Amino acid sequence: MKLAHLPRTAVVARTALFTALSLACLSPALADQSATSPDLRASNMLKRMSLQDMHHMVQSYNDMMTLQQQPGGIGAAGYVPALPKLGIPAQQQNDAGIGVHNYPIDQGPGKQPAHVRGEAGNTTPLPSTLAIAATWNPQIAYEGGRMIAGEAHRQGINVLLAGGINLTREPRDGRTFEYLGEDPLLAARIDGGEIRGIQSQHVISTIKHYALNDQETNRTTVNANIGEQAMRESDLLAFELAIEDGHPGSVMCGYNKVNGVWDCSNRHLLTDILKGDWKYPGWVMTDWGGDHGVMDAMAGTDQVSGIDPVTGFSLGQTFSSFGAPLLQAIDKGEIPRSRLEDMVHRILRSMYAVGLFEHPPVNKPLDVEADALVAQHAAEQAIVLLKNEQDQLPLKSDIKTVAIIGGHADAGVLSGGGSAQVWPIGGPAIPAVKGPEWQWKVYDPSSPMKALQKLLPNAKIVYDDGSDPAKAAALAKSSDVALVFATQWTCEGIDQPNLSLDGKQDDLIDAVAAANTHTVVVLENGGPVKMPWLSKVNAVVEAWYPGARGGEAIAGVLAGKINPSGRLPVTFPQDEQQLPRPQVTKALDVDYNIEGAAVGYKWFDKKNLEPLFPFGFGLSYSHFDYSDLHVSTQGKRVTVSFQVSNAGKRAGMDTPQVYVSLPGDSGEAPRRLAGFEKVSLQPGQSRTVSVTIDPRLLATFDVPGHQWKIAAGSYPIQVGHSSRDLALKGEATVAAATVAP
Repeated sequence: MKLAHLPRTAVVARTALFTALSLACLSPALADQSATSPDLRASNMLKRMSLQDMHHMVQSYNDMMTLQQQPGGIGAAGYVPALPKLGIPAQQQNDAGIGVHNYPIDQGPGKQPAHVRGEAGNTTPLPSTLAIAATWNPQIAYEGGRMIAGEAHRQGINVLLAGGINLTREPRDGRTFEYLGEDPLLAARIDGGEIRGIQSQHVISTIKHYALNDQETNRTTVNANIGEQAMRESDLLAFELAIEDGHPGSVMCGYNKVNGVWDCSNRHLLTDILKGDWKYPGWVMTDWGGDHGVMDAMAGTDQVSGIDPVTGFSLGQTFSSFGAPLLQAIDKGEIPRSRLEDMVHRILRSMYAVGLFEHPPVNKPLDVEADALVAQHAAEQAIVLLKNEQDQLPLKSDIKTVAIIGGHADAGVLSGGGSAQVWPIGGPAIPAVKGPEWQWKVYDPSSPMKALQKLLPNAKIVYDDGSDPAKAAALAKSSDVALVFATQWTCEGIDQPNLSLDGKQDDLIDAVAAANTHTVVVLENGGPVKMPWLSKVNAVVEAWYPGARGGEAIAGVLAGKINPSGRLPVTFPQDEQQLPRPQVTKALDVDYNIEGAAVGYKWFDKKNLEPLFPFGFGLSYSHFDYSDLHVSTQGKRVTVSFQVSNAGKRAGMDTPQVYVSLPGDSGEAPRRLAGFEKVSLQPGQSRTVSVTIDPRLLATFDVPGHQWKIAAGSYPIQVGHSSRDLALKGEATVAAATVAP
């Protein structure tokens, strides 16, 4: 989230003072319970507020610096003080991409806390957000969001800066691991599940970063150029569908420009589309330092984030756009008072809707074991089996010797860096390494090696750190199987220069594979990587950043305790030359008109490119067949039903995917994902799956007509195991229709 990370302490145990303040704020507000509509309650509260009271609500303060914490602040990222006279509780805002952000960082030049490399954290990291997308399971996302918000609520936090949904236009983006892949429908359904889970715990969730904040290089200055139709059918569609599903209390506008206008100054994005076309009732907050002047209020921004409580400066700006300049603009009539009232109404409306008044955070211990199991179950469904020649996996129970090489697999599993970083309970598995700015490279203390030893108690398992390829190859040669753990660390603020594994890991894998034909590669990475050694190894396991119990999840898949069911939420290119931009754009303008709405697999299909692994791909230890396709049409809605059968010998989970093609050449690419469902089946069991296609996925966006337009004609329907493995074919005959924008 942050433009730069200011010094802060670790999130600490919440004090009784906070609970007392929260409860004290409740009594006046509870008198308004008879007005059950959040909108009506917000309107009633506004009638009691002075100009100063309203102005109080539209700035959040940077609360990360101990010396600058205000009364009632708890050291979270952002803070809007309570208004006790009105019974309005404080907003305690915190980053929470994969868990409650809490790790210690520098306290200024040369002033690191003595404990900074080994302090035990106090929150639970989920697998990376991209890994959650790889589950293709909105319920897993819901449970993860619920767990994170539960931990936040027990620590005094009631607003989470979560819900990242920027599409993977640039797979080298340092925040790819924080987002949900390349497809609008998949990203929206997973994000909607997470948001609903968060808000079920009376904690507001944001959705971010609106919009087209799709690379970290020059992220505060880059201008994303894209046509209206393409934008509506790709990045904005993901936001639109997720907002409808999850109803997030706030939308966070991004740092970049879109078609020459800053996100947080962009009236077309914020007012015309978000609040106009989509009827979004919540509030827009800036990313920290994302404001660019007081007239952002007229563009549609409702709250400026990250104000320095002493100087009044916005992060990266010389002043807070909504500080004194806002009051001055209202006094001069440049901004009507009614606009400030609307800003505050939106904030209050979300606070009422999610239950911040009636359900204040209470300082309680975490259920560490239960929360860790939520993370483990997510990782188990997120792991994607990419290759499994000669049934190399699962490992046989009578295996004698196993070499585990590289990736600190004896100690833990890698996590991504930046504002999504979670300092794990128990502290890092190995000493944390300082990143280039305010990031840390942290390994969660969940050892794949130790977990595998428990599942294969009769095997001799030996670890080598992989620093000497010859030594590692010698160990591999003397072992029945060699497991190479390869890592790729990514973080906010920095894009990857390419899709290669860093260091000499490719050379290490080559050496081990040459020494042992039974070589398995386990990847812990933030996004797609190249695999020049793919033909030389028997199996590849994509584990992403697997979170608090990632070692247990990986071991479960390797040993066969878990039947892998993850599917790729992003296309893995063979190399950078297959991408719309072979190099990360370093200029101040990035041209997304090259691919338009054909993001990810759609680009590969449109250009007839053969990827390394296609979108939606993933193997299983079982085998699933599809049959008995039926397609029916009723008005604008197309329903697709078919039978899924487990033809294997093991219980497992499968994710059949429904793709639709538009008539003729009217679509941005040959096919779109139009539906999916994850099903669990016993051997020999069958189940009928029914998917109803959202009408917007049958449509193109008609810019002159300002509507979604469905053309009359025949729409090819395909059901498959991935975007390139399509088993069933049918068609839907659809009449011409329109859908509101």
